[in-house]
Order: sequence, then C-alpha cells, then structure tokens
Amino acid sequence: MTLPDPLPITPFTRPVRGAVTLPGSKSLTNRALLLAALCDQPVTLTGALFSEDTQLMAAALRQLGFTVEADEPALTLRVADQARGFTVGAADLFVGLAGTAARFLTALCAAAPRGVYRLDGVPQMRQRPMRELIAALRLLGADIRCPGEEGCFPLEIHARGLRGGTVRLDASASSQLLSALLMVAPLAAAPVEVNLVGGVRQTFVAMTLRLMTEFGGADAAPAAATRFRVAPGRYRSPGTYAIEPDATAASYFQTLPLVAGGELALPGWRPPGEGLQGDAAFADVLARVRQRPAGTLLTEDFHEISDTFLTLAAVAPLLAGPTHLTGLKHTRRQETDRLAGMARELQRLGQQVVETEDALTIHPRPLLAGQVVETYHDHRFAMSFGLLGCHDLHGDGRPWLAVRNPGCCAKTFPRFFELLAAVRTKSLSP
Repeated sequence: MTLPDPLPITPFTRPVRGAVTLPGSKSLTNRALLLAALCDQPVTLTGALFSEDTQLMAAALRQLGFTVEADEPALTLRVADQARGFTVGAADLFVGLAGTAARFLTALCAAAPRGVYRLDGVPQMRQRPMRELIAALRLLGADIRCPGEEGCFPLEIHARGLRGGTVRLDASASSQLLSALLMVAPLAAAPVEVNLVGGVRQTFVAMTLRLMTEFGGADAAPAAATRFRVAPGRYRSPGTYAIEPDATAASYFQTLPLVAGGELALPGWRPPGEGLQGDAAFADVLARVRQRPAGTLLTEDFHEISDTFLTLAAVAPLLAGPTHLTGLKHTRRQETDRLAGMARELQRLGQQVVETEDALTIHPRPLLAGQVVETYHDHRFAMSFGLLGCHDLHGDGRPWLAVRNPGCCAKTFPRFFELLAAVRTKSLSP
C-alpha cells in the first residue's frame, strides 16, 4: 500500500468500534530469532512480526549460514540448519536503523567461533549507543574493530569465540546492550558475570531472561539486582514458539477511543503481568488519564515503558489539564532525539511545552489546523500523530493534520495506517 507523502489524516466522525488484530512483538520476534539460531534443532515462530526490523534480522541470519524460512501470510518464521551457522567465512551485514538487530548481531558475531563479519547501517545508526557493548565484548575476548569512530558503527568483527569472565556494563542508554550480552553469554567458554553500572529498563531485561529460559538456556537469573551470572550451555529448541501481539503497537489503538470515543477490542493482547512485555503497563497509564480530575496535573514516569511516551504526548493537547512525562532522557538517542522532536512538533501545533533533559510538560492550547508533522524517519512519531489527527477538530470530518513520511511505519507496523482506515470505515457503518 503506497501512501501519499505527507499523508492527510481523516478524522473520526463517529465513535470507534470493532476489533484490531495487532502485529507480533518486534522485541520478542528479534530475540526469538537470535535464540532459535543458537538452538540444537529447528524452531518455528508463530505470530511473528513481518517488518523492516525483523526482515533485516532474518536476512542477516541467512547471510551467516542459517536457514530462515518465512511465510508472511501465515505469520511464521522457521529457523533451521543451525549446524551451518558461521560456516560462510565472511559476511557483510546491513542493519538499517534496527537497534535490536544491531546490538544482537554484534554480540552474536562476536561469540561466533570463526569468520570475519562487517556490520553497518544507515547513517543514523552510527549515532546510536554501541560503545558499552563493544567494550564488554572485548573484555570477554572478542576482536571488534571500528573502521570509523571508535565505539560506533560500522564494525568489523574477527570472530574467535568468547572466553568468559567478569565485565562492567552501563546499559542506561539502551537495555538492548545488556540483553544482547546475556543472550550470547552461554556460548562463552567460561561463565560470564555482568555487573551493571547505572540504571536499566528492567522490563526488557526480564523479557530477555524469561525468553532465554523458555528456549532452554542456562540459568541466567540475576544473582543480584545489578549482577547477572550466566554459565556455559546450549539452547534447546522448543519446537514451536508463539510470539505475543506487540504491546507497544497496542498502545495506539488503546488510545484511539480516548481521541474519538467508543470501544475497540484487541484480540490476543495480554494485560499487564500476564505476558512478557512491559509496555502492556501503558493500559494502566490510560486508566489514570481517564480517572484524573479535570484541570489537574497528570504526572507519569515512562522510564520502563518509554516507547509509549509519544503515544500519550501526541494526544496530550486533547486532555483536560497539563501532562508531565518523565524518565525520558535515554529516548534522546533512539531513532531520533524523541524528546526534543516531540516538543518541537507539539509547539508547531500551538501547544505550550516545557522541555528538560529528562521530561516534557505539555499545557493544552487550541490546536492549529493545516500543520504537517515531521516524523524524523521515526515510526513512533508517525503513528502517534496519526492518532491525534483522528480528532475531529472542525466537527465535520475535514482533515486538519498531515504526517510526513508515513511509510516509516514499515519499521515495526507496516499496516498501521491501513488498519486505522479500516477502523474508521467500520465506525461509519450502520
């Protein structure tokens, strides 16, 4: 589906109704792909996400010698021929702007027994945090070279396995740095101990540890709140592994009734505490939004679920009072500086915004029509402001907001605007 650029968003003129089938979790799909490649037998992933990020991960595994069979209509990925992994001798791997693929593949190639692997991505990827992971892998015995700026992409890895040992790791910039290290730790010749320096988003670390256990990996439970010890071992195939619907993608359609009224079912979505994804807690945030007295300040800490902060920030102009969002410092080094970008686009729409190093405070003001929102090649900007555009500002269904580069949603949710249009059509039917 080719979308116009910029894409005018057609508002909802009636309350939402019906159901939306969510895509599979990106975080779980890419973690499961890596673990499946390290298993002893083939693994079939069901409900898998098919998007740019997961396709980049699957393509890289194929280049490394693994077989990855994709059936997109059936939403399945089958990883096989694990014994052929790393027999190619050398490979050039492209990760685009996929942070999970970049961190996970760096760790995987560093843990490989042999081969020379060159990794690169788009120019923005060269600005994303990698230095701490590279340093930790080097301490464990990896030969990682940086042809450009030290500690950044592109990388050249001369694989010789990992010897194990104890490392310190600052994963405050991205929990993926720790997750990558933990998942390949069983491949090391000796136990690996990781001592955390600084904070980390524990929900994603818990997801990784749980997934490692479900793939039969060595016990990687934290030895302490900031210390992890992983023994050498081998992952065992679960045969078939079901990927949960994406909790971050759910946040957009959970918020849509707040914008347009009505109710929307999300089949398969798992409430907070029932699944592996911390972003399911966004449902609790929405509950507090609905319960707060009009005119009062709403304060929410998004450190653990920061991928969803843009969802709430974008619709904050419609709320009955100011909104204060904290725990956002690390979002400045994601696909773009998300904190600064959100402040800039809300101000473009006429809102009063106070930006600090770690937080945004949004004071609702009358929305300005005829605006084109920049997305900075960031899928979450496109989807979040797509929600805001569903608000019927003029009261007659006329589009008043357009989204630049809507195709960037292909990174994690290729059919987002298609599904949004389908819900709009359903809401208009008798």
